[in-house]
Amino acid sequence: MRVRKGVAGSGASCSKGACARGREATATSGSCFPQWAPAPAQRSGWGGAGRRLQPNAWGTRAAAATASGRPGLEGGRGAGSQCGPLPGNSTKAAPTRGNISIIKMKGDAARSTGGSRQKQAGKLWDSMKTTGFILGTGLLLFAAFRNSVTWHLQKFWGASGNFWQAQWEKVLHLLGGNQWAIFLLGTALVPSLVYWCFNGLLMVADGTGKPNFITRYRIQLGKNDPVDPAKLRQAVHTVLFNQVFISLPMMVLMLPIMKWRGKPCSEELPTFHWFLLELSIFTLVEEILFYYSHRLVHHPLLYKRIHKKHHEWTAPIGVVSLYAHPVEHLFSNMLPLLVGPIILGSHVASIMVWLCLAILTTSISHCGYHLPFLPSPEFHDFHHLKFNQCYGVLGVLDRLHGTDTLFKQTKAYERHVILLSLTPLTESIPDSPKKAK
Repeated sequence: MRVRKGVAGSGASCSKGACARGREATATSGSCFPQWAPAPAQRSGWGGAGRRLQPNAWGTRAAAATASGRPGLEGGRGAGSQCGPLPGNSTKAAPTRGNISIIKMKGDAARSTGGSRQKQAGKLWDSMKTTGFILGTGLLLFAAFRNSVTWHLQKFWGASGNFWQAQWEKVLHLLGGNQWAIFLLGTALVPSLVYWCFNGLLMVADGTGKPNFITRYRIQLGKNDPVDPAKLRQAVHTVLFNQVFISLPMMVLMLPIMKWRGKPCSEELPTFHWFLLELSIFTLVEEILFYYSHRLVHHPLLYKRIHKKHHEWTAPIGVVSLYAHPVEHLFSNMLPLLVGPIILGSHVASIMVWLCLAILTTSISHCGYHLPFLPSPEFHDFHHLKFNQCYGVLGVLDRLHGTDTLFKQTKAYERHVILLSLTPLTESIPDSPKKAK
């Protein structure tokens, strides 16, 4: 629609003063661009003659135009109305206070949901990064050892290899090459001797409270000091039952499987590098199988019937490492240790060393003493104290599944290090006064 200059008719003019006033009014209001509604002077059907071209802001409505049915110039611009939509925009109803509140609530809910999802994704990503870091570091260290430290160990192994090989051949000759005797000696007798020698020393300290150079490193102060003799005898009887009627038959059944997988009693011992690789795989397999089997027996249906026996000791001692229900001893104690050697078809010498290391590790984890220069038992000791934390051996899967969050908030987590001094960690990192009481 055009505005013609010098349109004749009553009042159809646009003075400079009016234009100036329009600009001034628009500048004062600050709500719209300075524009003028182009209204023709005298045109039929547009509300009658004598209408003047008034300077105003966009969006003003004329009451006369509304009464006469005039479209109102894009949403009804005319004199006396407020600022409306810009040309080309459709009119929309202004949001009410209630609509704004609903929209705000929906936005808050969406942000809350999105935040929780991002938090879960971030937690999973952190766990994956931690696992990747541990595994990657292990591989790098293995590669470094292979090129440096293991070279020296290999030299030692090579220098003493003839010695160990000669001793092994003497054992084979002594047992007349009997594979049953050789296999059971390495997988049942030797690990059992290691178990009872180590835990025998600890039982002396548990039962008498002496010597002080062991008992001063007790984790849960004031408990098992000394241990109840009747309770200790019951634990010893249960362990012997598990070793004789569960572990030994499993080793008897394992030999045919190992002979099918390889030559477990061959005259040639494995190389040092292969043995290190075997230990790495054994440890990884044990961590996975033990963690999930352990969490399984913590299910309410299984805990009451099976695993509760092991948790009778909220402050464990070394011999309690094998104090368990026979079903648990079979599936949670023994199978995680044996699956790795079965997969690799390992030599009986490798299996013997692996079982001895595993038995020493679990005995230390249950011993109740944080002794100098030995692996920290704080992780599993806290599991016996709280029941629903710290299920694994290494702690990798606990980090991944978030089953160590409570443990990380305690003083026990600060003490979960290898003690490199003679000062007990309960003295250097004591519990808070409330917990001490």
